[in-house]
Amino acid sequence: MFETFTAAHPTLFSWVILPILIFCARTTDMGLSTLRIVFIAQGRKMLAPLVGFFESLIWLFVIGQVIKHLDNPACLLAYAGGFACGNVVGLTIDRRLAIGRQVIRVIAREGIEPLVAAVKEADFGFTLVDGHGATGPVKILFTVARRRDVPRLVAMVEELVPKAFYSIEDVRQAAEGVFPPAQGLADLGRWRMWEALRKSR
Repeated sequence: MFETFTAAHPTLFSWVILPILIFCARTTDMGLSTLRIVFIAQGRKMLAPLVGFFESLIWLFVIGQVIKHLDNPACLLAYAGGFACGNVVGLTIDRRLAIGRQVIRVIAREGIEPLVAAVKEADFGFTLVDGHGATGPVKILFTVARRRDVPRLVAMVEELVPKAFYSIEDVRQAAEGVFPPAQGLADLGRWRMWEALRKSR
């Protein structure tokens, strides 16, 4: 059936349908590639090869079609456009999934006690140490959290210690530690759907 359609509408297939297929496949391929790089950086030995397997399969299809139609500029533009769009898609998916952990470092000269109390009440583990900065003594708070919880911690810092300096870094591996109870997948999905709907209003 597909071959019959392409034979009956060669121009439509070559200049519209095929470029759309190449664009979508290349977008998917690059989205998976971006995720694979993120998983490698996080040391996820199972996810990275699995994603790479499907990424390679899609890439072989795409590059095969492009080579067969090098004289078709629409296919070349679709390939390049899919490459660009795929990076955005991959980063968006990574941000939505929020896989992994990050360390938040907060440095404040004064007034960090309310933040310490809020972090403790929210069941986050933390370490509070004394330090010395360029302008004098400071308090340094360290806490490791799941990436999905980091926005909540940042909101606490900005509300309770607005003048504090804070930085966020990825954690490749963490053992033990104190973390808030994880939400169930169903509850988490409903919560994220509600947040997306609320922000779109």
